[in-house]
Amino acid sequence: MKSGKKQRYFSEAFKMEKVRMLESKQITVLQLSRIYEVSTQSIYKWLLKYSVISKSERVVVEKESEGAKTIALLNTVATLERKVGQKQLLVDYLEKVIELASEEVGYDIKKKFALRSSDGLEHTGEKKG
Repeated sequence: MKSGKKQRYFSEAFKMEKVRMLESKQITVLQLSRIYEVSTQSIYKWLLKYSVISKSERVVVEKESEGAKTIALLNTVATLERKVGQKQLLVDYLEKVIELASEEVGYDIKKKFALRSSDGLEHTGEKKG
């Protein structure tokens, strides 16, 4: 025979009220569990039974700090995308300036002043020392 705990029954109205409080974030499952000395498993069963959220929907529970981190990361991504876009506009502008200048002077400035890429194995003809 179990000793110590009496089996308690909560009314349907009580359970529905507590589920509404959980859904509106007035209280957490842990707080409810501690106040009424009910297992969190029982409270989750109440949520499943009385919740207005469709049972086919999946509810993602995450810490608020994770949500804040996600928002901060999304803001960082947006800022970086803006900067990349600005740099791309600058590159496009400068390429157009070089193209117009090439037409003006009559030769391809890009080819004349372009840096040769090196794989590090070629001799460049420069003397060291």
